[in-house]
Amino acid sequence: MSGQPNTRLADLFGLAGWSKGELARMVNRQAAAMGHPQLATDTSRVRRWIDMGEIPRDPVPRVLAALFTERLGRVVTIEDLGLVRHGRPGKRRDDGNAKHPDGVPWAPERTAAVLTEFTGMDLMLNRRGLVGAGAALAAGSALSSAMHDWLHTDPALAADAPRFDDPLHADPAGFDRYEAAPIGSQEIEELERSVEVFRAWDASRGGGLQRKAVVGQLNEVGGMLSYHHPDHLQRRLWGVAANLAVLAGWMSHDVGLEPTAQKYFVIAAHAAREGGDRPRAGEALSRAARQMVHLGRPDDALDLMQLAKTGSGDQVLPRTKAMLCTIEAWAQASMGKGQAMRRTLGEAEDLFVSDKGDVPPPSWMQMFDEADLHGMQALAYRTLAEHEPGAALIAQRHAKEALELRGAGRDRSKIFDHISLASACFIADDPEQADRYARLALTSMGANSSHRTWDRLREMYRLTAQYAGYPKIQDLRDEIERALPKGPSKSRGGNTAQA
Repeated sequence: MSGQPNTRLADLFGLAGWSKGELARMVNRQAAAMGHPQLATDTSRVRRWIDMGEIPRDPVPRVLAALFTERLGRVVTIEDLGLVRHGRPGKRRDDGNAKHPDGVPWAPERTAAVLTEFTGMDLMLNRRGLVGAGAALAAGSALSSAMHDWLHTDPALAADAPRFDDPLHADPAGFDRYEAAPIGSQEIEELERSVEVFRAWDASRGGGLQRKAVVGQLNEVGGMLSYHHPDHLQRRLWGVAANLAVLAGWMSHDVGLEPTAQKYFVIAAHAAREGGDRPRAGEALSRAARQMVHLGRPDDALDLMQLAKTGSGDQVLPRTKAMLCTIEAWAQASMGKGQAMRRTLGEAEDLFVSDKGDVPPPSWMQMFDEADLHGMQALAYRTLAEHEPGAALIAQRHAKEALELRGAGRDRSKIFDHISLASACFIADDPEQADRYARLALTSMGANSSHRTWDRLREMYRLTAQYAGYPKIQDLRDEIERALPKGPSKSRGGNTAQA
């Protein structure tokens, strides 16, 4: 018992709107349903948890996490409740723990447990039809400051994976937990192939339809990781976990579950670190940066990109560096920093062509090809055109190059390219061409589950207003109004992520 109030638990308790007696009774009922009928909690114990910082024994933290998750309609973990027996319980960054806000980074031996718990809660929300998007995102500066020393200096980022004395080193904190058992190289190969299948589906159809399957697979991998395998297998298993967590985050972002997505990106960075893969950890953080630009927070994105670039280590390939530069350039464009954006995109081009291809790219970089380079350049210049209209012509050129180069199975990227091209045409006062490309995007969007494409379409719709007097453009506006899903847009200021 710390003797200090558990501010995290107190805040969530206030949001839930329960009385202490109600919470005590629900804990007892939920514990019995989870196979612990002997548990007996009362009002005084709940008061000690909240007011005195007392951390109850297992299974109470897991029971509380399940109750708050269901009540609030978003994933609430044991860490969120301040009920982990590491460091100072219940402290937030605004009350004395600025170095590690929200438990980031957590202790190395907690990664598998955090992964399994979070995915289990996410699956529970899916089963019960809850929304799961009611939390707030941590600021990019808070995440980057918390993770800087950990990413740069932790010995787990060396070539060898970390060792643990206890082969079952993860805390028993999961829900729907995969029973820990040894697996071999054949099983890991099958998991690696499944990642490729999920990645291809996401690129083609968007994140909505397969997100639950990816989260379920990641939940099982978390259970596998609680058994310590030989180092070469353990590293590969952590790699699978990192890849799946990035996919779960990207799919969550694609359907508007932004706080959930951010958590998965952080989990992915942790998993990559556990496997000794610094470039993968950096790429995971770059996904969080792209998310920030999409949400109109380019300053937070630049904080995260600085960490992603410096924390990726010396082994990062030129093409990976080029990809990181394009994200940084997009953030700069969102802030109207045209000179900095052009300089960064020039660096990206130089890095891309300098990659000799003599070292095979990791699987997670194989989606970033020349088409993606042009697509991100188109997005950056189209975004800058909001501040410098002359950039719209360059955006058109890059978008056309991207569309020429797009291969099969990149349907979502093609939608983004068409919307970037149409938007640039509107800004360049070419409504005839804009109408053509906008309709090409619109006809493809019904078969895609990506909410981000609709966000981009909303931003393009804003640009059509000055041409509403044109009969063809008014027809387009009517079609877009009929097609747009009802609900608020997630993006601001013309900034939406490129696939």
